[in-house]
Amino acid sequence: MPQAAPVKTPTRSSALPVEETAALDAAIAELATGARAWSHLTLDQRARLLGRVRTSVALVAEEWADVAATSKGLEPGHPLRGEEWLSGPYATLVALDAYRDSVATLAKGGSPLQGVKTDAAPGGRLRAHVFPLHAVDSVLLSGYTGEVWFEPGVTASEARRTAGLAQLTPTEPGGVGLVLGAGNVTSIPVLDVVYELIAHNRVVILKVNPTQDAVVPVFERALAPLIEPGFLRIVRGGGDVGAYLAEHRGIAHVHITGATSTFDAIVWGASSGPGAAATTRRRREDRPKLKKPITAELGGVSPIIIVPGEWSGADLAFQAEHVATMRLQNAGHNCIAGQVVLLSADWPQREAFLAALRTALDAAPARPVWYPRADEKLAAAASDYPEATWYGDGTRALIEAGPGAPATALETTEYFAPVLGVVSLAGNGQEFLDRAVAHANDELVGTLGANLLIDPVTQAALGDGFERAVADLRYGTVSINSWTAFGFLTPTLPWGGFPGATLQDVQSGIGVVHNALLLDGIERAVTRGPFRPFPRSLEPTALSRSGGRSFSVLPKPPWFVGSRTGAAVSEGFTRFRMDGNFARLAATLVQAFRA
Repeated sequence: MPQAAPVKTPTRSSALPVEETAALDAAIAELATGARAWSHLTLDQRARLLGRVRTSVALVAEEWADVAATSKGLEPGHPLRGEEWLSGPYATLVALDAYRDSVATLAKGGSPLQGVKTDAAPGGRLRAHVFPLHAVDSVLLSGYTGEVWFEPGVTASEARRTAGLAQLTPTEPGGVGLVLGAGNVTSIPVLDVVYELIAHNRVVILKVNPTQDAVVPVFERALAPLIEPGFLRIVRGGGDVGAYLAEHRGIAHVHITGATSTFDAIVWGASSGPGAAATTRRRREDRPKLKKPITAELGGVSPIIIVPGEWSGADLAFQAEHVATMRLQNAGHNCIAGQVVLLSADWPQREAFLAALRTALDAAPARPVWYPRADEKLAAAASDYPEATWYGDGTRALIEAGPGAPATALETTEYFAPVLGVVSLAGNGQEFLDRAVAHANDELVGTLGANLLIDPVTQAALGDGFERAVADLRYGTVSINSWTAFGFLTPTLPWGGFPGATLQDVQSGIGVVHNALLLDGIERAVTRGPFRPFPRSLEPTALSRSGGRSFSVLPKPPWFVGSRTGAAVSEGFTRFRMDGNFARLAATLVQAFRA
């Protein structure tokens, strides 16, 4: 890992005011000192530091959720404000707990993988069952599981030996890293900071996206235990500030969560204007403008594969709302939002499912489409597909491409807005599944996440063929009867694009984050959920892949856009993570059953 180097300013001229560059230079100099201090902390001290961060996050959690929701136009009382509890403080608290557990285990000479069940996955892969690891997880998210699939050839002993990443060599400093924060989900910048620190021994300067300026005071209090000793500095600004920092000689590494166009501009240069010709030449000659390592999470076009089966009316309604949630959560401004439904043209229940989907899209609570330039994305969808049907308040597009109809724009444009498409493919059973997997791999842009919805009887009938299809999907997270956002929310799972991306072809990004067990050699995450909510999950037909019942006591999940009590339950789950009060959790679970 790179050593912390003396801080030098960039050689290029900057359009930023001298006072601003001086402040940025000073922040990086302070972090260089902090990098040396970090290398002197013992593992036990680091675990206790994470505990202090957890305490400070819990103290500001209510304000965090309120400021984030209000900044997105969700006023008090709005039924979708629970999204900001789950995607902000909840995600951060469970991650801090998981990192602290891993570092504390390493401090005692153990492996973060000790006690974790491992077995074989298709293709000679090792699989670790990393969720749930605690009884409370089985209660809050009953019926949901998470697996890490390692790259082919990784053995169980190797996985355990290498678990820990930079915390296996804690005295080796990683220098100063730049995190260019995401603008859509408030936990992302915070989780990226913690991963840089724990997985790579890199102290961090976090450049917050302007869309999250309102949350910066909350971040500063939540992360005060990292700011005070010089392990973190938080700065604001636009692309000019990010560009200055990325090229700064005091920065050893860059991590970005954002758009491919932003990544390319950092790595290769401007794609338009006076510098465009030089950018084209650098790319052709494979001479990146950026002279330091970079990792990234960049989104893409995520498929939702609907495997044909015999579904009840309740199944159709539930899974249609599931699909609508994948697109409409956070007004569609998610890198992992489902965008293309791959549907069998031969499924007898195809039209019934589409009718249920239209109903779900129309019935979801109204909310602002708030992300910058989202109106341009909606206008582009309307231009690309004038035959699209618009639902709700006219901001939710459903594009139904018939068999053989062109869907290029839908499959290659990450709209980052409430635009959902349906692409029809021929076949039933394994034939359809294999065709859908190949279509997703070959036609859709990006490799971040793929979703599969399949009833338990059909899954049992396909047997090993279904698991082979999961293995064939080239995505960083594959979710079966659960949304890939569950993978994002689960800290013991890795989050990132499928391995193999390069600077020239970045796809959904390079590297992973989250990964709180600090595992090396990982290929993907796989999540699984119940096809039916409680109490229908107890029906005789609710069979698991192994042929037994898929037990779940979770009713409609609180993140579903149609959950009547989603806001209260999401807040209640977060408050339980804050204080561990089981009496209040019981009241929250009662509310969950009213969803």
